[in-house]
Amino acid sequence: MTNLPPSGSNLRGAVDLSSLVNRGQAAAPETPGAAAAPAAAGAPAGVVPVPSLVLDGTDTNFGELLELSSRVPVIVGLWASRSEPSTALMTVLEKLIIDLAGRFVLARVDIDANPQLAQAFQAQSVPTVAAVITGQPVQLFNGPLAEEQISDVLGRVLELAAQQGVTGTAEAPAAAADGEPAEVIEEPLPPHHLEAYAAIEAGDYATAQSEYRTAIAQNPNDTMAVAGLAQVSLLARLQGKTIDQIRNGAASSPDDLDAQLLVADLDLSGGHIEDAFDRLLSLFPAQPAPGRNAIRERILELFEVIGQDDPRVPPTRSRLTALLY
Repeated sequence: MTNLPPSGSNLRGAVDLSSLVNRGQAAAPETPGAAAAPAAAGAPAGVVPVPSLVLDGTDTNFGELLELSSRVPVIVGLWASRSEPSTALMTVLEKLIIDLAGRFVLARVDIDANPQLAQAFQAQSVPTVAAVITGQPVQLFNGPLAEEQISDVLGRVLELAAQQGVTGTAEAPAAAADGEPAEVIEEPLPPHHLEAYAAIEAGDYATAQSEYRTAIAQNPNDTMAVAGLAQVSLLARLQGKTIDQIRNGAASSPDDLDAQLLVADLDLSGGHIEDAFDRLLSLFPAQPAPGRNAIRERILELFEVIGQDDPRVPPTRSRLTALLY
């Protein structure tokens, strides 16, 4: 589930990117010309040359992108190759950014390769999407959104940018008009992953689940399919439900385990990962055997959603083991 931001004037960021400015100025940029020359906040509108409308943001070059944001709003998409829902969202974002013909520049940030940026943007899950305007972060949403909802969010960002005098237009060379970031070579996905990927983009989570299950049946060691199934299953459980419905349902039915499990899903999808695990582990002792098994399975599935290498997995696993034995 995702909270759409309010209208433009109320959008605001809550993270400090100052250290990234310093790092970007001190280090040589990884991609020459990754941003236009520095300009003061509210610089006059005009054409801003960029190598591409879609750039790879890194811990090293992000200072240049912060400078660029004083002339053109920068959308920051934090993703991970291990998360196919986040990869799918990046594809949608790239399409929208290119269709808007220079109103934005998209900075794709692989959180596994750029931990400092992931920390700066408080990206506890992927996908996470933010904007940067005049060097200031604006948190937008995390988790997948439908294309029309993302379009609405981008419209609100444009309103906020205009209020701050950031109305430039980014212009990329013709060869980069498709917005593909330089130096990114991705291996083709296996067939069932491709089908799942396409289904996720269409919001057809049931089909995506089926494709991942088929991939796992064919290769039980397909860890990407296991993670993809866990992630898309989470999306399917939350699809069509509002935050208020989920929270009110759990509050009014404290003994309804399904309602409590759904709140944990909501917490984790919103980046409140410790809250999600604490809720589930607190429920565990009072449950009969079937309920305990359901909680154990949900926790193990959520480990796959956030990644088995997430630092919150080992302590949660230890607490679960203590409760089991």
